[in-house]
Amino acid sequence: MHLTAGLHRSMQRHPDKIATVTGSRRQTFRQLVDRVSRTASALRALGLQPGERLSVLALNSDRMIELLLAGAWAGLVINPINTRWTAAEVAYALGDCGASALAVDDGLMATAQAMTDALPALRHRIYIGEAQAPDGYLCLEEKAAAASPMEDVRSAPDTLAAIVYTGGTTGFPKGVMLSHGNLWASLVGRMAEVPTPPHYITLLISPMFHVAGLGRMLGQTIVGGTCVTVPVFQPRQVVDTMARERVSDLAIVPSMLQMLLDTEGFNPQHLPQLERILWGAAPITLPLLERGLAAFPQVQFVHAYGMTETAASVSVLQISRDRDFLAGPRMRSAGQAGLSSEIRIADAEGQELPPGTSGEILIRGPMVMQGYWGRPEETAQALQGGWLHTGDGGTMDEGGFLYVIDRIKDMVITGGENVYPAEVENALSSHPAVAACAVIGVPHEKWGEAVHAFVVLRPGAALAAAELDQHCRGQISAFKCPKTYEFRDKLPLTAAGKVQKTELRKSVAKGSAA
Repeated sequence: MHLTAGLHRSMQRHPDKIATVTGSRRQTFRQLVDRVSRTASALRALGLQPGERLSVLALNSDRMIELLLAGAWAGLVINPINTRWTAAEVAYALGDCGASALAVDDGLMATAQAMTDALPALRHRIYIGEAQAPDGYLCLEEKAAAASPMEDVRSAPDTLAAIVYTGGTTGFPKGVMLSHGNLWASLVGRMAEVPTPPHYITLLISPMFHVAGLGRMLGQTIVGGTCVTVPVFQPRQVVDTMARERVSDLAIVPSMLQMLLDTEGFNPQHLPQLERILWGAAPITLPLLERGLAAFPQVQFVHAYGMTETAASVSVLQISRDRDFLAGPRMRSAGQAGLSSEIRIADAEGQELPPGTSGEILIRGPMVMQGYWGRPEETAQALQGGWLHTGDGGTMDEGGFLYVIDRIKDMVITGGENVYPAEVENALSSHPAVAACAVIGVPHEKWGEAVHAFVVLRPGAALAAAELDQHCRGQISAFKCPKTYEFRDKLPLTAAGKVQKTELRKSVAKGSAA
């Protein structure tokens, strides 16, 4: 199947249903299909041919949705770019994938105009904002309004659909190549495990330069659901938008749930229409999950595990409110392999390990990426033996429930013992005064590495490191407990809400150098 197949389905079934909401602007599926087909025609009129890369630097909006779908409709390869990147990082991605066109909205125009790198492949700079196009940019809205609708190219499943760059936590970002079939298999696999009814109104909080946000948008086009957008995650704005638009479905990362629950004056009873909260991208602490379950007794909570290289989720866990489940070990799992995925735990040689043994999580299935753009050696290494080597450490029980321990590269080896930061973070977060935390390994003369904790306290809370250390020792083994604690007002987060441990490591390194 192809990315725009969902549009055709919804056009047949729900032509007059609201497809997108951005602020006060609303459009039906009939209007969306018309705008997408005209925008695709305008892109092709510029001379852009199937297979060329269309980079998009924009915040979530209906216009971004239209452009991403129009790129697929025209047979282009869409490349949504991280909105938190610097001009130099944006230029790197454009040069790396050989983008022929760059589309920019008002919120990111300053970043685009700050680029100084020579980009010989970039033929077109496109404006998709709400004002007048800046010098050097053509107004896509004007071009699309004057264009005639074009037929959908309906790309073959193995055709490259998107290049989505990884976060670039080490070295340069890598462009993950996802085909139409990869994305479709991921969507259908997830919806087979966690169905999405047509009446769902989804708030797109996750930016669409991530597969979570992109996939959630595409999933709504398949079932005929509504996408409500907000440009950035601001807790108060999100809460107000959810209440006003009667949002029923939310896909978030744990840090966002934490901030929503901590919003001043937040009352979950003002959101009676909310039916589901799906989280992923980072581990959730048990105290936060329990707090969410208590705040939203009517809401279904679902955990999804996946990554860019798998076009989003490969396993899901539906949280049961049964007392035995909540007290049992499987509440901590990432669920079982989805319909379109196969998961195993393997040793360093790629051999499958018995249940309960820690190793690397390997994945295969139709949703696994085609490879890394322009990086054949890294592609071969990641896909050796026909399995995606995720770099995540985990275990699996006798029932096929997956337990994600942590990134293998984030593992701290202290005194010869392996310590996974997620386990320590879970222990620290169980203290009622802790709002957020992150754990990394730092060099240590005696132990090789030592566990170092960054801690953010709840407003008005006071807590000494010794008290927190005593609490931690009551939760986990002494060798896993932090040797040092650092209290901060906040933690650095990515645009998707993940803690930027690279930035934390840099801050520690700078402090050591000083």
